[in-house]
Amino acid sequence: MSEEKYQKVAQSIVKAGRLPFPINNTLLEILRILIDEDELDFIIKTYKRKFSLTLAEIKKRSGMEEEQILYKIESLAKKGVIFNQPNRQGIMVYRLLPLIMVGSFEYTFMKTLKFSDDEKEIAVLFKKLFDEVKEVVHSKYDAILPVFKSFPPIDRTIAILDKNVAGNEIEISINMEIDPPEEEILLTQNVVDLINKFEKIAVGHCFCRHYKDLLSEPCKQTNIRENCLTFGKSANYITEQGFGRIISREEALKILKDSEDAGLVHKAFHVHEDLTKDETSICNCCFDCCATFEFWREGVLPMMNSTNHLAEINKEICIGCETCIEKCPINSISLIDGDKAEVNKDICLGCGVCAHFCPEGAINLLKGRRTLFIEPLV
Repeated sequence: MSEEKYQKVAQSIVKAGRLPFPINNTLLEILRILIDEDELDFIIKTYKRKFSLTLAEIKKRSGMEEEQILYKIESLAKKGVIFNQPNRQGIMVYRLLPLIMVGSFEYTFMKTLKFSDDEKEIAVLFKKLFDEVKEVVHSKYDAILPVFKSFPPIDRTIAILDKNVAGNEIEISINMEIDPPEEEILLTQNVVDLINKFEKIAVGHCFCRHYKDLLSEPCKQTNIRENCLTFGKSANYITEQGFGRIISREEALKILKDSEDAGLVHKAFHVHEDLTKDETSICNCCFDCCATFEFWREGVLPMMNSTNHLAEINKEICIGCETCIEKCPINSISLIDGDKAEVNKDICLGCGVCAHFCPEGAINLLKGRRTLFIEPLV
């Protein structure tokens, strides 16, 4: 009986997200670790076809008393299964989270690790599940690709707009070849401005690097772990559930500066992946462990990204040192004729990492909104 219930809960959690997770033994084993049998009936009764509910709606659907409901919600929130924060009108909403982007995967590995057997077990299960998702995508690639193309960008790259290693200001110029949308949305383009935009900021550990640590595959790019920043309601949530801690603006800015100097990419996430809504968080992503980079490399997901910049090489200054090639997280730069760097404009994220590290100051950033859709490497 509980097997059937876990199947139903798995279907709801998969529908709450966008990845085509197979309802298989691996997924069910993850859910058995995350969700007690006593919580199954609550989720099954409550989250049918609608995943964001008020307390009144939950009462009506579940038939439970308020005290019982809040007890279940609190337990599931601490596992990253339910997001319990007020909406814009100040009404508490209880949202069933997907498994990933953003859900149980991120919150499981965001907190301080004990490197326990249980933590290692769930990391191994997630690795197995991601491999199985890759098999599903590869087997149905032609059918799934149009579905991916209908999705909005997963995240938004915010470029490094400070100085490069030579101490020169990174030059920003308008690129008339990049056509802005007819209705331009004014998005915060500087991480300093973004930090100053929010009163409440929290930090948690990079879940991707923690996940890899548990798999005994530590990051090759950086030793930084605690640098996943969240804002507003998301900051409230991760601190209330013990996934992170509140920090000052000064500490947040230091974390971002340290991340830039490690060659990490600033990626902002918006409410419901809608660029018209506020940012919820900034990840500082390494090319080694970042799930979106890894899923793209391994053919699980396309790279779906919004960016406002494009790297451009000044051929007169470039000495062909290959620093930019080494630092680019997506291999969008190569040498032409053996001595000058060139950017593949179709896949450049506009992250500014190459410009930040160029010892000659030979890279500037062109400004103009772009949406990237780079097919997965299959």
